[in-house]
Amino acid sequence: MTAKGKTTAIRNLYQIKVTLKGSKPPIWRRFEVTGDITLYKLHLILQVVMGWQNYHLHQFKIGHTYYGEPSQEFDFEVKNEKKVQLQQVAPREKTKFIYEYDFGDSWEHELRIEKILPPPAEKHYPTCLNGARACPPEDVGGIWGYEDFLEIINDPEDPDHEELLEWIGGSFDPEAFDLAAINQSLKKLR
Repeated sequence: MTAKGKTTAIRNLYQIKVTLKGSKPPIWRRFEVTGDITLYKLHLILQVVMGWQNYHLHQFKIGHTYYGEPSQEFDFEVKNEKKVQLQQVAPREKTKFIYEYDFGDSWEHELRIEKILPPPAEKHYPTCLNGARACPPEDVGGIWGYEDFLEIINDPEDPDHEELLEWIGGSFDPEAFDLAAINQSLKKLR
C-alpha cells in the first residue's frame, strides 16, 4: 500500500469503493482498475458494476470541475472525460468524488480511492471484488422513487403492486448481488 498522500505511477492499481448516495441500507461495490483508464472508461465500468443500462447522461464532479461529454447544451464547462485519466484527477488514496448518472433521477454515487497498489502482472482489470444489494431499476424516480417502489412491491395490498411488478418484469430482489455475473460482463471491457 502507498503511504498517505503518495502520488501514483503509470499503471498502478486502484481499489475503489462506490456507494449509491442516499441508499439505505447502502448499495455499494468495491472494484479494481488501473489508474491509466480514462474517466469515460471508468463510466462504462461503473455502469457494469452497479448494474445500470447506460440509457442516460452522466458526469463526474471532481472538486469544482465537471467531466463528461462536452456539449453546447450545458450552461457550464464540462471537460472531456475521454481525454482525462483517473490517475490525473485522483492521484492519492482517500480521494473522493461524485459520479452522477441520469440527470432526471439524479443517481449520485460517491467514489472513494481506497488503495493504490502496483498491479500484479497475472491479473486482468477491471474486476469487481465485492458489493451489496441490487441496483435500482432504471427510471424508477431517483432514490425517493426507489424507496416508494420497494414499499409498493412488498405490499400486495397496494393498488399499484401488480402494475409495478409487471413493469419490473415479475419480481425484484433488492438484496440480490451477483459477483460472478458482474465480472463476466467486465471481461467485455478489458
